[in-house]
Amino acid sequence: MTAILAGWAAAHPADRVALRFGDTALTHGALDHAAAAMAGALAARGIGRGDRIGFLGHNHPAQIVALLACARLGAMQVPLNWRLAAPEWRFILEDAGASLLLTTPDFLQAAADAAPGGCAVVDATTMEGAPIDATGADDDALLLVYTSGTTGRPKGAVLDQRALRFNALNAAATFELSPADRVLTVLPLFHVGGLNIQTTPALMAGAEVILHPRFDADAFFDTVARDHPTLTLLVPAVMQALVSHPRWATADLSSLRAIGAGSSDVPLPLIEAFHQRGIPVQQVYGATETCPIALVQSRAEALAAPGSIGRPAPHAECRLVDASGAPCQPGADGEIQVRGPAVLRGYWKRDDALTADGWFPTGDVGRIDAEGRWWFTDRLKHVIISGGENIYPAEVERLLRSAPGVAEGAVVGRDDPRWGEVPIAVVVPGPGFDPARVLAHFEGQIARFKQPRAVVALPALPRTALGKVEVARLKAMVAAHPNP
Repeated sequence: MTAILAGWAAAHPADRVALRFGDTALTHGALDHAAAAMAGALAARGIGRGDRIGFLGHNHPAQIVALLACARLGAMQVPLNWRLAAPEWRFILEDAGASLLLTTPDFLQAAADAAPGGCAVVDATTMEGAPIDATGADDDALLLVYTSGTTGRPKGAVLDQRALRFNALNAAATFELSPADRVLTVLPLFHVGGLNIQTTPALMAGAEVILHPRFDADAFFDTVARDHPTLTLLVPAVMQALVSHPRWATADLSSLRAIGAGSSDVPLPLIEAFHQRGIPVQQVYGATETCPIALVQSRAEALAAPGSIGRPAPHAECRLVDASGAPCQPGADGEIQVRGPAVLRGYWKRDDALTADGWFPTGDVGRIDAEGRWWFTDRLKHVIISGGENIYPAEVERLLRSAPGVAEGAVVGRDDPRWGEVPIAVVVPGPGFDPARVLAHFEGQIARFKQPRAVVALPALPRTALGKVEVARLKAMVAAHPNP
């Protein structure tokens, strides 16, 4: 990985921008030098192969520089979700055994409050030492990324430099990345989606990355108009914010040849809104543990089969298995499993990540159609079992989105003395909301056992930083809600 970036630095030390952040522009040579200088500063603090270094802050060039510095030393970066609370940061840092927490100036106090004993806190923007000319090895672990932990404590996925390199090859093939590209990154780098679906692959392809601290719709439109990015990566919540923005209809988006989309089931109306603007929405499926690219859509596939999650990426094997672990019959739903060089080495201090033959069980349900395209069905752990029948909430949610008076919606199970569980529609009301009309909307469209038994109205759905609905939290809210 470091050798690839060093090659671009040698070829274009000062004439081409690699990373743009506000008024700051780092050429390939400047980025390489910054990584070497930070590696020197880390080494002076005793950081070496296998050591863990936390990073806390909004998107900032320092996080990318720190990642590249870790790659030179064979150390591991532990990105922290800045939306978590101090006890959650402390747990991750303690579990990882981090000896250093790098941060941006606006998070210095929060980092100091969260850091456990023995973990020093340093402003990453001041980390510069005597440059170290070193390259890490494929087998060196580079990222220790903690899963969201919707149940129990989060687990740390260990991704090595080989994983990032092959993930970048998957991205390059999917998005046809070239040095002429400009990639706009607005999603958080503490997730592998924001970091690895386009950002690190673009740098390894010699392209330019335009980095925003966090998503802001006006800043997005301004940047597209001014800097003409060719690609960007979005999630449904961000897509919705753009499509519903007053500037959407008149914004010049012609520089974007495609967008990547993922992190959850992408509603078809959002895909169609971008397609109507001439922008293919290429879905990417994966997980933290797959670095994350596993299944991908080409631009042609994005237009031919909106809503599909595509086909296996060039450097990923994917399969569907039933509850017994046997391969699924054509057209049947099964768990998606992934194997390949971009898959995690394992979970930190655990040995339950992979099957004996190296497959990662995603916990997601999918199917393959007659044309060989893959479709996401739902999360296995989200399956509602009602009277012995499996109900996949994503199927019900697709209908819920088009119900009258529904601004947003989700479906979760609620304990029921007769059926075990029953589906409940959780709705953010819009104009004309009427629970009875919402329930009537499902009549004749799906089987009766799949239809929601009640509607719970909430002012907002609980979501993660990437816009995913926090199902465990939502189920708890529904369980505590008086039965309608």
